[in-house]
Amino acid sequence: MNYKIHNLADVQTDKIGDNTMIWQFCVVLKNATIGNNCNINCNVFIENDVIIGNNVTIKPGVQVWDGVTLEDNVFIGPNVTFTNDLIPRSKQYPLEFSKTLVKKGASIGANSTIIAGNIIGENSLIGAGSVVTKDIPAHTVWFGNPARHTGYITLEGTILDLNMVDKEGISYQFQNHELLKK
Repeated sequence: MNYKIHNLADVQTDKIGDNTMIWQFCVVLKNATIGNNCNINCNVFIENDVIIGNNVTIKPGVQVWDGVTLEDNVFIGPNVTFTNDLIPRSKQYPLEFSKTLVKKGASIGANSTIIAGNIIGENSLIGAGSVVTKDIPAHTVWFGNPARHTGYITLEGTILDLNMVDKEGISYQFQNHELLKK
């Protein structure tokens, strides 16, 4: 067990990978799973039916509810809101919560809201303050409320317009599920 938990955190799970840090005022319930080399910043709540992969960063003020899976190398910005109940009512619970999957390498900007039941594709980028209401394809950039497709992003983080051209005028194309220069 080579992980660190701040003494002001309430961590009930023992399924935590090596080199993971959980900061103060976090609450992690007993059935959650957290991978290696993660950074769970202060004031984060992680419920039971949650799987967090390796090398994940979760910034302050995030709640990760039952049914959410974050794959490897995911970045979750401050105050991102996940939902898991499409028809919430006080003291009434669904038989099963909707599942949300954030695929490897995806980044979700600060104050975004992710509506339950959606898949955020590999290496996609959700801009700050966006509301995701549908599945997001891999390597795409989305902004707004509701979030709209505004471009593409390479593995190196180069933003492309809808024509797959970067700000220098260089064109890209998909090759083997990756965006590469033409």
